Amino acid sequence: MMPASTQPPAVRAREVTKVYGRGPAAVAALDRVSLDIPAGSFTAVMGPSGSGKSTLLQVAAGLDRPTSGEVWLDGHDLRALSENRLTMLRRQRAGFVFQSFNLLPSLTAEQNVALPLRLAGRRPARSEVRDALVAVGLAGRLRHRPAELSGGQQQRVAIARALVTRPAVLFADEPTGMLDSAASRDVLALLRAVTGERAQTVIMVTHDPAAAACADRVLFLADGRLAGELTAPTPRTVAARMADLEPAGAGP
Repeated sequence: MMPASTQPPAVRAREVTKVYGRGPAAVAALDRVSLDIPAGSFTAVMGPSGSGKSTLLQVAAGLDRPTSGEVWLDGHDLRALSENRLTMLRRQRAGFVFQSFNLLPSLTAEQNVALPLRLAGRRPARSEVRDALVAVGLAGRLRHRPAELSGGQQQRVAIARALVTRPAVLFADEPTGMLDSAASRDVLALLRAVTGERAQTVIMVTHDPAAAACADRVLFLADGRLAGELTAPTPRTVAARMADLEPAGAGP
């Protein structure tokens, strides 16, 4: 169930367009997209290949600027921020989890999780780093390096690293894309848990109907435009909607 809240949206987009290239070669990755992501919700974003899913995530997170339109992250108008202030906002109010775990191989799990705090100029307390790893079920892996961890465990370290700064929004781009089915279920259960237990806002891009069904709401994109949504999704209803969006003749 979507949480009832009087809080402003964690992310708000209004008439957002993102164009790559110029002239005849220009491609509109996003075309006048408007949406609200409620604080404390778990939202999945789906669509056919090239529909603009990852672009939407990057623009919402302030990793890329739209060609036109307005984006607010945690109440901050991103248009008004210089690159330096935008970088600071991302460090403080956004967390990121990607398909590739992006852990530094020479650092332990504990050191990888502490890295965002150090980059922000803070000397992390060992307790807060340990607590972040305990929260993702890795209490016994603090001093293990990535090569000593399974893929699922590495992604859990990446999630702990994203959450240690207590971000307003956790952005996840295909977080289960490199995991087997068992590890995928564990990671999705963890994302679901942090939404419920910590009122954490999660926005996840995925191509997997079963992963999307873990969310409160699924937003669908096609050709850079919003193409509908589902609340209380199931793998069957998500897959059916995706089938409607696929171009004729697409598929294996």
